[in-house]
Amino acid sequence: MKRQPEFINYFSYGMGDFLGAGAFALTAAWLMYFLTTFCGLTAVQAGSIFAIARVADAIMAPTMGFITDNFHKTRLGRRFGRRKFFILASIPLVLVYTLIWVSGFGYWYYLLTYILFEIVYSMILIPYDTLASEMSNDYKVRSKFTGARMFVAQTSAVFAAFIPGRLVEALGKENPLSFLYSGMMFTVMIMFCLVLIYKFTWERPYDEIPVEENVKNRSFLQNVHKIYADLFSTLRVKTFRYHLGMYLGGYISQDIFNAVFTYFVVFALMKSAVLASNLLAFMFAMQIIGVWIAMTITIKMNPAPAYRTAISFFIIGILGFIALQFTGTTNSTILLFVMIGVCGLGRGGLNYIPWNNYAFIPDVDEALTGQRREGVFAGVMSLIRKGTQALAVFLVGVALQEAGFVSGKASQPDAAVTAIVSILLFGTLIFLIGGLIVSYRYKLTKENHVVLLDEIQRLKNGGSKDNVSAEASQVFEELTGWEYEKSWGNNKIGYENLVNYKKKNKEKVVI
Repeated sequence: MKRQPEFINYFSYGMGDFLGAGAFALTAAWLMYFLTTFCGLTAVQAGSIFAIARVADAIMAPTMGFITDNFHKTRLGRRFGRRKFFILASIPLVLVYTLIWVSGFGYWYYLLTYILFEIVYSMILIPYDTLASEMSNDYKVRSKFTGARMFVAQTSAVFAAFIPGRLVEALGKENPLSFLYSGMMFTVMIMFCLVLIYKFTWERPYDEIPVEENVKNRSFLQNVHKIYADLFSTLRVKTFRYHLGMYLGGYISQDIFNAVFTYFVVFALMKSAVLASNLLAFMFAMQIIGVWIAMTITIKMNPAPAYRTAISFFIIGILGFIALQFTGTTNSTILLFVMIGVCGLGRGGLNYIPWNNYAFIPDVDEALTGQRREGVFAGVMSLIRKGTQALAVFLVGVALQEAGFVSGKASQPDAAVTAIVSILLFGTLIFLIGGLIVSYRYKLTKENHVVLLDEIQRLKNGGSKDNVSAEASQVFEELTGWEYEKSWGNNKIGYENLVNYKKKNKEKVVI
């Protein structure tokens, strides 16, 4: 009998995004400002830390996905769980997050500590990202798991924006301890959340994990080949490609907004960092409502309409800020909070919908490959997410420095202020419009997901592909992007299928 989740399971799973969103929001909103204001780094140096860390992540993320997909073959994996073992092991390691926020060191210290944090981050988030797919196949249950995750994500993001501002007020705007204490608070909370995840979530039963052939006969180089063959093979799944387009459109726009918004408030609007903190906190609070709106539309209708609604809110909010700045009406604090609130409603949906969609992607992949590869997709998602975020922050840093931005100064040249405003407007809108266009091609719905699962189960039970219904064949082809005859492993998608394909072809030649 399938295990039915209760409130504690939804709550504990959701708490995992205290790291994925809360710590991420604190880093995105404040780390670049911290490094350029209190640590003596230039904007380019600060941005390069995010970019260089992606090189390590290009190895870590797909490797972690491969390891968690196969860790059940080890004694530790069978005892603690192939996913949850890494959740447990990361509890003491997450202390490295505090070290990022210690002032007084040089560039290499901040680069090293950030890379170490990113490694631990991958150890946690990649196994964690697979759990919603593993705990249930039901569309509504998975949507609720994602909803719980996003509610926690937005709540933790409120703290990420609000706490530094309160500490700046208490300790003074020239005191870097405000950020150190913020990092310490988040570290303790993350450790607590990891305990909840380990105790109150579960994985796919051991006997339901597909058995790979010839695993013991693979060499080290063949395993490396498998990792990257599987990684790139995910892009051959049609629904996943469109999912990535929506995901990146929503998230890169937010990365750019996060990286430049504090500068926009302080240098373009000529307001305090405390007001920037208050505005960000209110935005993240409104994102909670945005998640609820998006979840309601997604469950009652489908993801694409909900996504387009969320993008519309975010675009209106951004245009509103630019209008206030150009018309000189920035003294109206109420209008500033209205615009940031509208942004928050949109961003909540843009955070929820892609992660809700992601929970169903391994089902589409199984229809195509005949395999369960949650870890592979989690690795790809993590790599692309953090890679694009780092690139966005780095390019913002380069643009600011090229425009004459001077670290540590209370005011900036007109060219730097113009660059800040332009980045906030055009940098965000380009990606939002791109995501909007892609959403019209995303075809996974709650109705065709049921058809997909029924056909997968029929094939698992030994059903013949010759007896497929017209509806199931159409859904397979629409979601995978491949002809039905080439689905269910009858292709070269992924390392295992590639090996089997070559083996069959050799056998045919011999015959």
